[in-house]
Amino acid sequence: MRETAEPILEAVELTREFSGTRALDRFSFQLRRGEVLGLLGANGAGKTTAMNCLLGLTLPTSGNLFAFGLELHKHRVEILRKTNFSSSYVSLPGNLKVWQNLLVFARIYGVPKPRRKIDELLERLEVAHLRDRVTGQLSAGESTRVNLCKAFLNDPELLMLDEPTASLDPDIADKVRKVVRRARDERNVAILYTSHNMRDIEEVCDRVIFLHKGRIVAEGSPAEILRRSAEQSLENVFIRIARSGELEDDPDNPPAP
Repeated sequence: MRETAEPILEAVELTREFSGTRALDRFSFQLRRGEVLGLLGANGAGKTTAMNCLLGLTLPTSGNLFAFGLELHKHRVEILRKTNFSSSYVSLPGNLKVWQNLLVFARIYGVPKPRRKIDELLERLEVAHLRDRVTGQLSAGESTRVNLCKAFLNDPELLMLDEPTASLDPDIADKVRKVVRRARDERNVAILYTSHNMRDIEEVCDRVIFLHKGRIVAEGSPAEILRRSAEQSLENVFIRIARSGELEDDPDNPPAP
């Protein structure tokens, strides 16, 4: 069971301040092997700061981070060899062809038989027809899928996905969700997943964390969180937390309309 699987990623009392403002406030969680954990919250809730800290791009003001049982900032290179990341808002070098970009990253990651791996991933994400296209000429949805190919190149044990279905039409988004579930089920990958698409969360995530002003305000499976709320959908839960900072309304201080 995933509840007893080893923790792959762990944050302990993680706090990050910017000019006296707390973007993360004693943020603690565990992500276990073979689990997809959704990190949710409105813009400004602290998701990006959390992801940057977890990637080692931003140092926390206080608290500790561990991956594979190792302290992240002391063993960053070792940890990153088993990790990868994809964001719909980060672009690959635009002057290279798709296959050239992926080959550069495959060599950085030390991927054996890189051309075969690249072709396999392009087929899996249904972008093989873009192989010889210049990356800077791709649409937003095409770029997102090529970024996902990059994220799977090194067969990561820990994968961080920042809004992986943004800019995708419903058909391709559904196929991306299937790729993510396949990685979890077949390779037991631990996946941290952010999205504003609640269908993504319901179909992909085993467990979710809702952030509000850098604090965790709700945690559990999507079904558990729905049962604890008075809402009929996870999207309405998202709206409630974004407006009030609570899973349930305070009758003396209802959320803004």
